[in-house]
Amino acid sequence: MIYTTILVQLDIDAPATPRLLFAQQIAKRFEADLIALVAAEPSALVSPSESSPLVAEVLRYRTHDIEERIRKLKEEFLNVAGNDERASWRSELDDPTRAVALHARAADLVITGAPTAAAAGDYQRTADPGALVLSLGRPVLFAADGLAPFKGERAMVAWKDCREARRAVVDAMPFLRNAKEVTVFNAAEDGTVVAPDGTADVVRFLMKHGVKARSQRFEGEGVSVGNSIIAEADRIGADLIVAGGYGHSRFREWAFGGATRSLLSSGSFHRLLSY
Repeated sequence: MIYTTILVQLDIDAPATPRLLFAQQIAKRFEADLIALVAAEPSALVSPSESSPLVAEVLRYRTHDIEERIRKLKEEFLNVAGNDERASWRSELDDPTRAVALHARAADLVITGAPTAAAAGDYQRTADPGALVLSLGRPVLFAADGLAPFKGERAMVAWKDCREARRAVVDAMPFLRNAKEVTVFNAAEDGTVVAPDGTADVVRFLMKHGVKARSQRFEGEGVSVGNSIIAEADRIGADLIVAGGYGHSRFREWAFGGATRSLLSSGSFHRLLSY
């Protein structure tokens, strides 16, 4: 697995430069092309009592507002990209999650981050994090809050012996190979015991791929898997957590296990999730 093209998702209501610089740093690390994508769709929600002409006027106004925001964000992109021929711009008047899912066909890795507080939960103006994990068919790197520079020196693999975790390990291999230390961490769910053979096999697999890996197990009562992952990542000074995204979709309702929800909401770390 190598990253030849990276797509960074930008929010219509946030400055583009911080996330662009973060993604640009990673693209340069892997000598990869960088695609910047922004998408939003105008809301047609108005009072039921409003007339059709007024509804159309409101929609035109909101569309124009989005187009102006896209124009300004593209100016930021051009300032950051400069003459870099390996950086390209894309924009859509569309549902942001759907747009990212479509354009992810061109990329090996998708980068996103926390939306602004005002846009959080407004999935016409920002992407749905859970939906991204489950619908892209690509690994998603969620940047830590504040977009701290990516180091990737100490990585943690949050291991669970299932398809999603295996997929995540392979998808994250470029990061894991570059890390100085990788900890394969297996936390038992309440009432279960961690099987040592699983993590030992993962460590051997990683070492055969040139990764400096070791294993760590945790069996604690009364501590959720998600909290134990975050606590251990903090203890070892991890700057990247790699995990499978465990969940299922029902229309636009995305249901996750507790560990995945904890990782999606924990902005203290860079997190790579794969499904």
